Amino acid sequence: MAQITMSEMLKAGLQFGHQTRRWNPKMKQYILTERNGIYIINLFKTLDLIDVAYDFIKTTVAHNGTVLFVGTKKQAQEAIKTQATRVNMPYVSERWLGGMLTNFQTVSKRVTRLKELEEMDFSDVHGSGLTKKELLLLEREKDKLEKQLGGIRNMNRTPSAMFVVDVNKEALAVEEAHKLGIPVVAIVDTNADPETVEYPIPANDDAIRGIELLTTLFADAVAEGLLERSGKSAQSEGTSTEQPMAAWEKELLENTDRENAVVTESAVLKDDEAEGASSEAARSDAHFEASQAEQDTESK
Repeated sequence: MAQITMSEMLKAGLQFGHQTRRWNPKMKQYILTERNGIYIINLFKTLDLIDVAYDFIKTTVAHNGTVLFVGTKKQAQEAIKTQATRVNMPYVSERWLGGMLTNFQTVSKRVTRLKELEEMDFSDVHGSGLTKKELLLLEREKDKLEKQLGGIRNMNRTPSAMFVVDVNKEALAVEEAHKLGIPVVAIVDTNADPETVEYPIPANDDAIRGIELLTTLFADAVAEGLLERSGKSAQSEGTSTEQPMAAWEKELLENTDRENAVVTESAVLKDDEAEGASSEAARSDAHFEASQAEQDTESK
């Protein structure tokens, strides 16, 4: 279940919708009231929908799925990039390129081109056999591709699910996902159509703190799925996963191994000390018995 409270949501301003004149009638069921010309979202319903979407994301990742994080509006860019990177998932935080999903084969070729350019040393004019101008143009091409495709450089196939901030802003991304049958979890404000996505999260999609809160929450769902996935992999020898473990996950497992090693070493030392004490006691008893035997001989 998602670890989020009503208090956190209120502090992040997730309850504030758009002006009443800028609403979508299909959001009526998620609106609590109107205050000063602004719709107030019913966060109790939001919490229920968060739990459902959270479990979906967790289960998807646990079954070797990939979640693509999408948020190109200024308020969402940093949170999307930071949280997706944290759990080793692909993301799009700059402009969504048309065909990024529906024409994935062509996009993959551009990603390959990006990786080729990244291997070049643009400062080595003599070794490259190119002119300074040619190297400069290639470097600019690399920078452009990095900005456009850097977040999906390790996405080898279309994602299993998508997390989206603002369905109106990312309408093209949502449309492409639907064409390919990719389920979408999305933050949906009062000016949007919740029926365009499978897992709508009614909430303010403009507040930076709110976006950070929800993006972090669903990144946590991915993290839980990764842990569950790695546990299944450990139980099945020779079974590999589609996605490598995130850096935080490797560190967690390494720390656990180190702690177990320390505990084992301490136990061995205690056993050695106990064995030494037993040997010393045995030697002391033998010495006592020998002394008693000598005294008995002398008395005789």
